[in-house]
Amino acid sequence: MSGIRITPAGPHEFGVEVSEGEQTTSHKVSVPPSLLEEWGLDDSHCEAVVRESFAFLMEREPASSILPEFSLAIIPRYFPEYRDELPDRLSGP
Repeated sequence: MSGIRITPAGPHEFGVEVSEGEQTTSHKVSVPPSLLEEWGLDDSHCEAVVRESFAFLMEREPASSILPEFSLAIIPRYFPEYRDELPDRLSGP
């Protein structure tokens, strides 16, 4: 079972710890305001965007393969479906 712990680290920046079994990885992530605007979201949604982004990534690769520091804006380079899928994930079932 995986756990995701998010800690605000500054405006649009977060520390993320992911626990998978015995292994824990640490990541520093930034949320570009332009990405929030594209999805019609404001700053109050940043943590949810980070959480769902990590859930999205972990469905596709182990946490140990996720970059230690990155902007969420790079995710579509690796997974083009991210831009379309994330708003659906945020709106829930």
